[in-house]
Amino acid sequence: MDRATQLIGQASPFLDAIERASRAAPLRRPVLVIGERGTGKELIAERLHHLSPRWQEPLVTMNCAALPETLIEAELFGHEAGAFTGASRARAGRFEEANRGTLFLDELGTLSMAAQERLLRVVEYGEVTRIGASRPLHVDVRIVAATNEDLPAMALAGRFRPDLLDRLSFEVITLPPLRVRDGDIAVLADHFGRRMAAELEWDIWPGFADDVADALDMHPWPGNVRELRNVVERAVYRWDNPARAIGAVQFDPFDSPWKPAGQLGGRAIEILPPAETAITVPSSDLARYFETVTDLRAAVDAHERAIIDHHLGKNRFNQRQTAKALGLSYDQLRHCLRRHGLIDRT
Repeated sequence: MDRATQLIGQASPFLDAIERASRAAPLRRPVLVIGERGTGKELIAERLHHLSPRWQEPLVTMNCAALPETLIEAELFGHEAGAFTGASRARAGRFEEANRGTLFLDELGTLSMAAQERLLRVVEYGEVTRIGASRPLHVDVRIVAATNEDLPAMALAGRFRPDLLDRLSFEVITLPPLRVRDGDIAVLADHFGRRMAAELEWDIWPGFADDVADALDMHPWPGNVRELRNVVERAVYRWDNPARAIGAVQFDPFDSPWKPAGQLGGRAIEILPPAETAITVPSSDLARYFETVTDLRAAVDAHERAIIDHHLGKNRFNQRQTAKALGLSYDQLRHCLRRHGLIDRT
């Protein structure tokens, strides 16, 4: 596997996901890969393919969100000449291209209900019918699909076919976000930093200064590994003294004193929280909220409590991960939990 697509990490949740993928790889059954953006879903699909008996056959990737709904079925299943306007010649779909190999369907949750119905038939019977054709074609394809959506909730809401979900969920691999992978931030930052230094032809890898390493470790990484890679590579290439440890990092590349203010339905007001990114809220919405505030201290306390309660739930009530996500020390978080009566929730 190319070193640019390596799976790197040592945290237990991450290694558990890798082990599950390795065990599922030899099977022909479909696999669902669930995870936030930037967690490495496509890398897991590659692992499932390369460790399977199909490793010498095609691995075909299709991003279901990258095409308009009117073209998705033609891309997946192919079409005959004259099947619709612009179809001047017959074309094989992704299923035919992936025959005897693996088809990776990224952003599965964006498929239309019509495409889901046709996909269900392929999963059940291994048959694909091109648009405009009268006879089906038999294909032998192993399906790996990925999404950051809650598919069971979508099925309950009528936006995803429950029978298709049942067929595709033989194995479900859920990738942990970077913020819960203890120790992996430093490992990944060092890996991406060394690689960028080599690309810049530095003689040595100076590493990161302690304050930069701490900042990397405390950042919540909403974009996960992909975001970390961009931040680290940007910090390395901007550093002018390769003999000294890298002492500066910028998490938001759009941060600038000359950045234009966003406009959302009229004049906007910027609220600057402790995080690096400004939140832009329409002034009309803020005005309506401000009118309801008669006790400033109580309003601030309620806002703080709601933020902490949200992050507790998001981090499954793990106090250390919650503190990290909020940029607090463990003791500071414990103090806030006691002050807001949230200790019992943990």
